[in-house]
Amino acid sequence: MVEKRHIVAIGLNHKTAPVEVRECLAFSSEDTPKVLKAMCQDASVDEIALFSTCNRVEFLLATKDASKAVEAVKDFMAAFKNTPRQTFEQALYVYHGDEAVRHIFRVAASLDSMVVGEPQILGQIKDAYVQACDHRTCGVVLNRLMHRSFSVAKRVRTETGIGDHAVSISYAAVELGRKIFGELEGKAVLLLGAGEMAELAVEHLANNRAQPIFVANRTFERGLELAERFRGTAIRFEEVRDYLKQVDIVISSTGAPQYILVPDDFKGLMRARRNRPLFFIDIAVPRDIDPEINRINNVYVYDIDDLKSAIQENIDERQQEALRGERIVDAAVIQFRRWFQGLDVVPTIVRLRDKMEDIRQKELKKTFSSLSSASEEDRAAIDRLTAALVNKILHDPTVFLKKSGHKNEKTLYIDLTRRLFNLDESDEHEPEPRG
Repeated sequence: MVEKRHIVAIGLNHKTAPVEVRECLAFSSEDTPKVLKAMCQDASVDEIALFSTCNRVEFLLATKDASKAVEAVKDFMAAFKNTPRQTFEQALYVYHGDEAVRHIFRVAASLDSMVVGEPQILGQIKDAYVQACDHRTCGVVLNRLMHRSFSVAKRVRTETGIGDHAVSISYAAVELGRKIFGELEGKAVLLLGAGEMAELAVEHLANNRAQPIFVANRTFERGLELAERFRGTAIRFEEVRDYLKQVDIVISSTGAPQYILVPDDFKGLMRARRNRPLFFIDIAVPRDIDPEINRINNVYVYDIDDLKSAIQENIDERQQEALRGERIVDAAVIQFRRWFQGLDVVPTIVRLRDKMEDIRQKELKKTFSSLSSASEEDRAAIDRLTAALVNKILHDPTVFLKKSGHKNEKTLYIDLTRRLFNLDESDEHEPEPRG
């Protein structure tokens, strides 16, 4: 019998932890390989994937000992980030079984996002899955779970209006700027960072005739590409302080591990600006702008947690569509549960034998209908023969599946058996897992 596996999701997000806590625990893409390698060495962890975005840090696990795995994740986060457990433990949520499956489906479908329906999260989860596959930390369970989450997300987006009405974080940033300045036309903008969030912000700003637009990026060539696309000007990072004297809006979205602007950068700056208002929107996690800068007269600093009110009306409309998405998720959770329960060796063998017996009985019925002259003794002999053939054919596969072996291999063999003999006929067809 296969040792019972559990699916666990543990993490924190924008609902449970403020940005100050999230930024302490954020993992960069460079961190991920070290995290996956270290966590897979723990005896309680069979499979693992890590999602770390500006709004969440989550571990998805397949484990034979859920309580030990959860404690291992907590200890690892504290040690790796040099942050005491008491700093973040109260903000953590832990989901088991169906609730863990439901959670990852909701996350992928953007039903759990700060901005419900935003499309970026699915791409981020796919990237995280590719990383886990590349480092061989996803096995049969998480492969199936992740692929099912992708198909659920696609259904939610295509069958509901959850993606209608512009409510992305970058859109929210522009709306906040509009509320402060009234009109954005003619307002000078400086973008710090040239990633996806910054690019979306530029697009919204350009549509609102904000100009001129300056782009500062650590990689000058990337900043130049973005600036040229929107008829802006690329500057070097070293020039940022000089340009703060002339711009009205600064949108910051870099991947820097610490603040890139601190109060000392503002000495004499507001005098040079003649105290014209300067508006910062910091959509980076960890944050780029020291919040202490907000204390400076006529300087306004907003971080990612401040953006919700700017888009609340559209969020409310999306929430109505999200109810339809929740029904899709609930149905998918039930389907996944059936598959997961079927990974146990006993129901798999029973299902295989039942299917073979069903085929045998149907073929016997067809054969006997064409042998009207066959005696009862002949029919009984044919019945015994076919039953013996089925038993002999299934003997070796049954023994093989029952043999003790490595837990990951056994789960793989059971899953392969169910796929080869199509034992999950009611499930949707899914793409082959990567890796």
